[in-house]
Amino acid sequence: MSFQAYLDKIEAKTGKTPRELVDEAKGRGYDAKDVKAAVITDWLKEDYDLGRGHAMALVHVIKNGPRISDKHVGSTGTHADASNMLWLDGKATNPALR
Repeated sequence: MSFQAYLDKIEAKTGKTPRELVDEAKGRGYDAKDVKAAVITDWLKEDYDLGRGHAMALVHVIKNGPRISDKHVGSTGTHADASNMLWLDGKATNPALR
């Protein structure tokens, strides 16, 4: 599953865009360098019932921003994506899907 597909599924499950969840995480201080991924995944499990894979995709965005490695772009690998920039503002507004 691509990173973008993970984010789109998170939105479908939680009703929140990835950007809304990133902003909520930042408000909790989870973007700090010393915050471990487990703290974030535990929060996402408890509040939004997200599994580890989906939560880890969001951890990446919280900690590193929406850019992913170019190695995933156009690849046939597990996390293949069309772009190295993830869309955080909701599936319905994604220009790549229009």
